[in-house]
Amino acid sequence: MRQPRCKLHSLTFAVQTALLCSGLALAVPPASAAPATPAVQAQVFDIAAGPLAEVLNRYASAAGVALSFDASALQGQSSPGLQGSYQVEDGFSRLLQGSGLRAVRQAEGVYGLDALAPQRSPGSDVLQLDAMTVSTLRSDSAVGETSQRVTVIDRQQIEQQLALSSDPGQVLSNLIPSYSPSRQKMSNAGETLRGRTPQFLVDGVPQASSIRNDGRSSYTIDLAQIERIEVIHGASAEHGGGATGGIVNFISRRPEGSGVSQHAGVSLESDDRFSKDGLSYKMNYRLSAQQGDWETLFGATWQERGAFYDANDELIGVAYPGEIQDTRDHDLMFKLGYWIDDVQHLQFSANHYELKGNNDYVPVLGDRAAGIPTTARKGDPQGDPAFNENRQYTFSYSNQDLYGNVLDVQLYHQRYRGQFGALLSGSFQDPNIAPIGTLWEQSRSDSEKWGGKLTLRRKGLFDGLLDLTGGVDLMRDKGEQVLVQTNRSYVPPSTYDNQAGFLQGDLHLTDKLTLMAGVRREHSELDVDDFRTVWGTNNAGGVSVTGGKVSFGKTLSNYGFNYQATDWVQLYGGYSEGFGMPDIGRVLRGLDEPGLEVESLLELEPIVTRSREVGLRLNFDRVDMELSYYESFSNVGERLSVNSDGNYIANRERVEIQGYELTGNWHIDDRHSLRGSYAHSQGKSDTDDDGKVDTRLTGLNISPDQYSLGWQANWNDDWSSYLQYNYYVSRSFDDPRLEFDGYALLSATVSRRLPVGSLSLGIDNLLDEDYFTYYSQSARIADDYNFKGRGRTFTLGYQVEF
Repeated sequence: MRQPRCKLHSLTFAVQTALLCSGLALAVPPASAAPATPAVQAQVFDIAAGPLAEVLNRYASAAGVALSFDASALQGQSSPGLQGSYQVEDGFSRLLQGSGLRAVRQAEGVYGLDALAPQRSPGSDVLQLDAMTVSTLRSDSAVGETSQRVTVIDRQQIEQQLALSSDPGQVLSNLIPSYSPSRQKMSNAGETLRGRTPQFLVDGVPQASSIRNDGRSSYTIDLAQIERIEVIHGASAEHGGGATGGIVNFISRRPEGSGVSQHAGVSLESDDRFSKDGLSYKMNYRLSAQQGDWETLFGATWQERGAFYDANDELIGVAYPGEIQDTRDHDLMFKLGYWIDDVQHLQFSANHYELKGNNDYVPVLGDRAAGIPTTARKGDPQGDPAFNENRQYTFSYSNQDLYGNVLDVQLYHQRYRGQFGALLSGSFQDPNIAPIGTLWEQSRSDSEKWGGKLTLRRKGLFDGLLDLTGGVDLMRDKGEQVLVQTNRSYVPPSTYDNQAGFLQGDLHLTDKLTLMAGVRREHSELDVDDFRTVWGTNNAGGVSVTGGKVSFGKTLSNYGFNYQATDWVQLYGGYSEGFGMPDIGRVLRGLDEPGLEVESLLELEPIVTRSREVGLRLNFDRVDMELSYYESFSNVGERLSVNSDGNYIANRERVEIQGYELTGNWHIDDRHSLRGSYAHSQGKSDTDDDGKVDTRLTGLNISPDQYSLGWQANWNDDWSSYLQYNYYVSRSFDDPRLEFDGYALLSATVSRRLPVGSLSLGIDNLLDEDYFTYYSQSARIADDYNFKGRGRTFTLGYQVEF
């Protein structure tokens, strides 16, 4: 493996670019007044009058910040609205004038409301909870007051990252400690959170198929349609199965402002060669309208991506699981909402997303042992283009005051199709169709979900001592995997039914100490018809398998505490369990012994992951920090590996993982802020089945240690910049062929507010670092997966509101 290197001309270019950006910034005359917040420039708002809780939510949505508060505490208060140009905290001050409250920026950039005078009961200094959309935390606990780490990525952070890359995996890796580096491919298999698979949601709706998780769940909606990303670190059963590593919930945009407002944006992306085939284009448009009790939102994105180049200006290779280079995608989102009264709201939402390859390139095999990367050349690849297609529809009802309770109901339908590229695999061969070794085939995963969630919350029981949350979740997921070119069934049609009930309670023992505990009962049933595996599973025509129903029942628990030791020190900790099914499709399609019955398959046993965590939060005037240590283990877990045919194998064995995460934010002054983080993780599995873990996990399962640093600078009302540095530390594994050399990436953006709209320039991999991706070095020993990472990349964007 070749060591990462930094070319001299790259360093010279970076210095020249930095001097140019600094010169532009210093040449601008200083603003007459400093912004009130270090991260957000002044914006123009037109928020209509109404109930204060409703107005605050609309303002937060328009400003692109996350707001957490208790709507019932504002009952009866109204607001005249807000019109004009304001910075975020100035707007909050105007809206809250006369209410006895002020907005406070809390940990992770989330805003809460604080009383100006001691007029509240002890232990409730900060108003929290109850947002307009369903929170990832079903009890709507506020960020910074939970028993486990929670991260909120707000709209401004998303915009900063989109100025560098539209890859969701890269955005998550840049901003979430312990999230694996992006593969820079359509597949996110191997991208883990705390060493385990995260559950991806869009507005609380699970994205992965329960039958055949094909590792593409982060590519089901465009990030331009996202208002914020909520992340729960560690095992969780908040939204059912699949969250053994945590939850990543993409919360989509909401209607904002009053009347009609529109947004349009365009961007152009290129490698530093500015080659025609490396150009990418993106357009997005959004219309928001509110009139009386009605509100609507329409959003559309269209993107055409060119080829990717590495730091040596060579084409990066293509892989059959799917690419994001040389693709086009579009996303259409529509929302229609209606306010029955001040506390009842109805909403219908639809989102259609498709990402499809252009099929313009074929791979050029590399040589991993010699350090030669897999590249690409123009050509006509076998088969049809790979694609992701997702259709999601939701209907929701919320009532903020149902006899003193808060009720949220959501019904959803999701239709997903994910097609892989063509592959000359032994698993696909069949001499009845074509001579062995000549059959190019590709598979497609199909999934259709129907589901519903009901959540009922009651706060302040027994004179403020107890908060309770309960609910019921229902889901039916019908799926299969087909071989496209020959119309064969690869994974038989199967139906997965899941029902769950849960109860969660927060006990406020004192003004400073809160205990949390909850229980969730999961019941799942898998129904598989009789089927026959394809010929390639045993090279003898396949085997017949007797179908049947398999039922599972699991009771999952969680408990923890949150202790506010002083005004600026908080301790927390807890235990939580996550429930997940193994990859059912891999198990079923790989059966190669005759006479098997589905009901007797031990491999279909569910995965229960147990996670323990302790943490410390520090919150000073301008500095906030969080340190957390975690351990997780599963007695019958799932460790991914790759067999000789290049296919993933799910090994059922004990897995143990430990690690810690440190994050911090320093608001140096009203114009500059720093963000830093460090994450360390390590894990082992029991490969010899003796009850003791003995083998270090590879990069297919666990992320490298990572240092991250970000500097946000608002030079004045018009100019701002952002500098980001990520260093991934080298790591060794038990297999000497897997060795991660480590690499560092520096990226920067500069933006200029214009008389009409705003202009931004982003430079990803500013130093043109030459490196192999983490996945290629540490997860897979294969010449056809020896991919370099992207070299220096420019993104020029223009956005306008009207």
